[in-house]
Amino acid sequence: MKTEIKRNYKDMAKTNYNPKSKTNLKPIVKGEVRNPNGAPRKLPKLDVILANVLGEENKDGKTAAEQIIEAMRRKANAGDTRAASLLLDRGWGKIKESLDITTDGEKINQQSKIQIEIITNGEKTRQSED
Repeated sequence: MKTEIKRNYKDMAKTNYNPKSKTNLKPIVKGEVRNPNGAPRKLPKLDVILANVLGEENKDGKTAAEQIIEAMRRKANAGDTRAASLLLDRGWGKIKESLDITTDGEKINQQSKIQIEIITNGEKTRQSED
């Protein structure tokens, strides 16, 4: 068996065999599925894990999510503005922030004048475009 493998490798080396060569590709047949299960999942579904962890109840009958929200509320009541902002953003959605870029009431993206200098036969001529 070992001698056969060695012979095959020797034959491959003589013929410049490259396993990644495009000449080794086989065309797909209509209806053929080459990877039926798709790529394997690298991580489990995060939403399922979070639902399981945050849905667990403690001795008082409160879920972990409720305990986190109550802790954030206590921080917000104590004056923590980040906690208050997080609670309000999650509860009613973030406020849309917009930025108006103007200079003296005029928009910045106006076209500017272009000056072109053309030299032909040693003579300069200037053209300006609006």
